[in-house]
Order: sequence, then C-alpha cells, then structure tokens
Amino acid sequence: MGRVLIIVLALWATLTAQAAAQAAPPATGRLAGWTSAIVAADWRDGRGQPIQAFDNARRDLVKGFLDAGLPRATMVDFSLRPDGPHPATAQTILDFLYRAASQGTAGCLLYFTSHGTPTSMVFGNAAAMTPDMMVNIVRRACGARPTVVIVSACYSGIFVNALAAPNRMVLTAASRERTSFGCAADETYPWFDGCILETLPGATDFLALAAGARACVTRKERDAGIELPSEPQLFVGADMQLRLPTLRFRTGGGGRTGS
Repeated sequence: MGRVLIIVLALWATLTAQAAAQAAPPATGRLAGWTSAIVAADWRDGRGQPIQAFDNARRDLVKGFLDAGLPRATMVDFSLRPDGPHPATAQTILDFLYRAASQGTAGCLLYFTSHGTPTSMVFGNAAAMTPDMMVNIVRRACGARPTVVIVSACYSGIFVNALAAPNRMVLTAASRERTSFGCAADETYPWFDGCILETLPGATDFLALAAGARACVTRKERDAGIELPSEPQLFVGADMQLRLPTLRFRTGGGGRTGS
C-alpha cells in the first residue's frame, strides 16, 4: 500500500507540475535551471490547533518565486499537514526534492516555513529537523551549486552555522535565541513569510529580498511593540557575494529584467 501511495503521489505531482509549468511564465532569466522546494512543514499553532498561515505562505510563495523567474518544472512545493487533499510524508518531500535537483542543475532555493525550537525545526510528524539533518539534505540536493536556504521558524538562527559555506546564502526568520511571530489562527501568514511576499515584487535579487524582508520584520515588530525582536539572520558565503547580484529576478524593480 505504501508503494502504491508513493506512485500515486508521484503521478499527481508530475501532472500538477506540468499543468503549472504551462501556466507559469517561461523561465528564461538568470534563474533558469534552478531547483526549488517550498515546504510548509507544520500546520498547527503553539497549542497544537490547526491553522492556515503556513499553507497560505507556501501557496503564495510559489506564485511569488515563479513570478521572480524560478522554473515550475523543477520546483516542488508540499504541505506536511495530514488532513490536506494530498497529504505527503517527510520522505516523499525529500524524494521529490532530490528528483527535481537531478533535473535542474543551475542552483538551488530551499524554503521551509514551520515552528522551531532552540535545537530543531518541526518537520511534520517526522523527527524534528536538526541543523545536521538539514545540512545533509542541502548537501545531497544541491552540492556545490549556488544555494539559497530560507528558514522561517522560531530560533531558526540555529541553522546558520551548520549551513554556512562559500556557495550558500542563508536567511532565517530569527536568531538562535529568539522567536519569530505570526503563527496564529488570526494571521494570514507568519510575519516573516508575509514580509518575504511583500518584498518579492520589487526585489531585484536575493540580497535585495533579504534586506527588504528584514526591514519589513523590524517595522512590523516595532509597530506591534514587540520587546524582544526576532532578529532575522543573514549569511552570505564568499562565492555568493559575487554571484548573487548577477542572479536578477524577472520581476525586480517592477518589471522583467530579461536574461
């Protein structure tokens, strides 16, 4: 039964990707050939009650990054909520990520939105994802390619040191000692994800996206009177400092940048 379910999921994901690829703008810009994965790794608030914020973020981040120029054919997006129309397991997500990474070899974007603890990130009902686990996933999927990893979760700064490498940019919603905000039933998105979505249409590249999102989070927290701000973290490896300004988004600055 498990094997049959995986085959059904594979067929569904393939058909969905093909249909979305036909509807999405063609990936002819600087991000053509990139692999991307956008994962809503939790579906609950702090009391364990179901919320929509993580899945809302996943849905709209897909559209935002497609508009920015990432190709749909090598993009996977999943929710780990078990009560959705197409429930996926953690292993299913990783299998699809590795498959997509074998097809799109120019670069990698991995985006996780979830809850976090001081030692790990919630990854559905599977074992919590530690920094060591995440770096192994990134290494296997992306290797030495230019890689951007974005982690939206409380205490997500714990992933920065493990992921730091010359070919990587790492952006997290919070420092290793701080929580992030917006994971409640009355929120459309976690605040950090909302700031990424707010910034994407005008961002020219990943560096501009990181700067705009961090400024947006600071503004939101200041307006809300947050006493202990989340302190989003940014690491940019030496190789990526030179490469990132050349990886221009198609929609940055309000229009297409071309190739």
